[in-house]
Amino acid sequence: MLPPVQPTASDVSSASPLHSGGPDHLFSSRDYAALELISQPVWIFDLDHRHVLWANTPALQIWKAPSLEELQARDLGCDMSSTVARRLAQYQRDFVAHDAVFAEQWTLYPAGEAVSLNVRFSGHRLADGRMAMLCEGRPAHAHTPDSVRAVEALLHTTLMISLYDLEGRPLYRNPAARDSTCRPDECLPERLVEAEDMALLHETLSNGGGTSLTLRVHTPQGVRWHEVTARRCRDAVSGQDAVLVSEADVTAIKDTEARAQHLALHDPLTGLPNRTQVMARFADALRELGAAGAEAAVVFIDLDNFKDINDTLGHAAGDELLVRVARRLRDATRTEDLVARLGGDEFMILLRASNIRGDVDHAYRRIATSLTAPLDVRGIEVRITPSIGISLYPEHAGDIETLLRHADLAMYGAKAEGRNRMVLYTESMGMALRARTSLEAELRLALERGEFEVHYQPRMAVRKRSILGAEALVRWRHPVHGLVGPDVFIPMSERLGLIGRLGMFVFETAVRQQTEWAARGHDLQISVNLSPLQLADPHLVTRMAAVLARFGCPPSRIELEVTESMLLGHEERPIAVLQAIQALGMSIALDDFGTGYSNLAYLQRYPLHTLKIDKTFIQAPDADRPLAEMIVSLCRLLKLNVVAEGVETSEQLDWVAGREIAEYQGYHFSPPLPVPRFEALLEEAAV
Repeated sequence: MLPPVQPTASDVSSASPLHSGGPDHLFSSRDYAALELISQPVWIFDLDHRHVLWANTPALQIWKAPSLEELQARDLGCDMSSTVARRLAQYQRDFVAHDAVFAEQWTLYPAGEAVSLNVRFSGHRLADGRMAMLCEGRPAHAHTPDSVRAVEALLHTTLMISLYDLEGRPLYRNPAARDSTCRPDECLPERLVEAEDMALLHETLSNGGGTSLTLRVHTPQGVRWHEVTARRCRDAVSGQDAVLVSEADVTAIKDTEARAQHLALHDPLTGLPNRTQVMARFADALRELGAAGAEAAVVFIDLDNFKDINDTLGHAAGDELLVRVARRLRDATRTEDLVARLGGDEFMILLRASNIRGDVDHAYRRIATSLTAPLDVRGIEVRITPSIGISLYPEHAGDIETLLRHADLAMYGAKAEGRNRMVLYTESMGMALRARTSLEAELRLALERGEFEVHYQPRMAVRKRSILGAEALVRWRHPVHGLVGPDVFIPMSERLGLIGRLGMFVFETAVRQQTEWAARGHDLQISVNLSPLQLADPHLVTRMAAVLARFGCPPSRIELEVTESMLLGHEERPIAVLQAIQALGMSIALDDFGTGYSNLAYLQRYPLHTLKIDKTFIQAPDADRPLAEMIVSLCRLLKLNVVAEGVETSEQLDWVAGREIAEYQGYHFSPPLPVPRFEALLEEAAV
């Protein structure tokens, strides 16, 4: 048997006359002799065993069966589709639970020939207690081929299609829709989880239009998210106004979006809010406190000698320790306190109180007692101590950025005093800030003095373990302080308006180096980081094109790396610049993916070629690796080249290879190197 149309409300009635009160024998021709007098085809179908138990003479003719015995011997389940099987199961459940009767159009295929019938189905209890089905057929000669095919399509589609009257009572459901309802007579208002959603549908449809909403609905599987499309129409049977509703289950998409949103605002290792959420949520909290005249403290926590844990026990043990520390911090704070991980071994807490100075001392004792208790990490007892810096609101500052900076200075004061202590910010700590100001003054002259140099970190082929390219990374070799980290001077350069000049210095140096290496047989693709502020330069692309032309470097051998924060918002400037870069022939990589907002929409909006998975995912424990696998699958779907960053161990490299990621970077092969040492690697690889 092939699929029918799901019954309308008028097609469902009380039990058939033969339901429950029928014959006591499993089946017997004598019991059904009276049915032989009916001129229309009638048969009884065993729903469990998928064969006909009895049929009258017109039914034998419909089934093209020479005898009842031959028809009874047919296995009608051998080629039955899963859709039809599910529909029959729906029938059986509704016969038992609701005494339902259905009037539907079916297409049978006796001897391979299509026969369309209008069939009335009712429950028929057998002597052994099982529920069978009484089928009463009428020829459907008037149906056109299109209408017959429409019946088939409505059965097999996974799209849930329903027709309701204006009060929300069901008039029709296709099998997919029936499978998604808890009862055959379930009304639309009962289906929707939120009462206001029904009001919103009514409001939209009252204007005679249609609507499409993503709503939560009740289903036999629990609450699910459905994309619900509704429009006004007329019931073809009664001619009355009705509402046609189609639904598609989008729960998986909503779950993915929720996971991505959570990832954007939370640290993937500990589950605590990350820096992005700190800057938004904590700022809002401070505004609320200011309006209420309350006080607060920003508590900056750094774990003493945490690097030793990573170096002696490994990064996996270090990650386990960070997770345990996060749990202890949550347990040591109150519900109204906000706890976050800023990165590495740095945590932050926002305390709120009417007398914050008094509360800070109590909070410190709770935190210190909790964190200094011994921990068992992989069978080894570990003791950690915190260095804590605190700044007060509104005493020390009125905004989260300044409070964080002051708390950071106080934390370094705690380190300087011997660690494992709490230090409250004081104005004298501004001396460190003045020292930083002095460094900024020297930074202004560093380019003219030739103090910047470019190091290169190899980008490796996972399978062949060969060098495919390199990332150009700028370093400041200060005449007194030695190498100054980019985490220090890059933000300074952006703040001082020097990033444009510094960025072009790195770009020009990388282009010149690429052509020199290519001339010596090492034709590598070099990637260069692009600062967000450089996108605002109207002459950026023109200057880059001039540099490429001057050194004769093919644009395809240069790749520009951008970060997620550069792709946020709705400004057209970033996308226009990136499209111009792509038109020039250079490719674009998205760096540190997953650490920012992780908005999946921009992966298609922007002309990206490569996605670099942040090291926090590559170095994550196995339990968190599914996030990285999701990113890899997404890249494969979008046909993006994938590079794994931060590969530090053989185990991590094996995992990368197992995901069929083509390229990687990391200390497992090499850190960023000055040109002579990088060239030595190239020569070794060429041997």
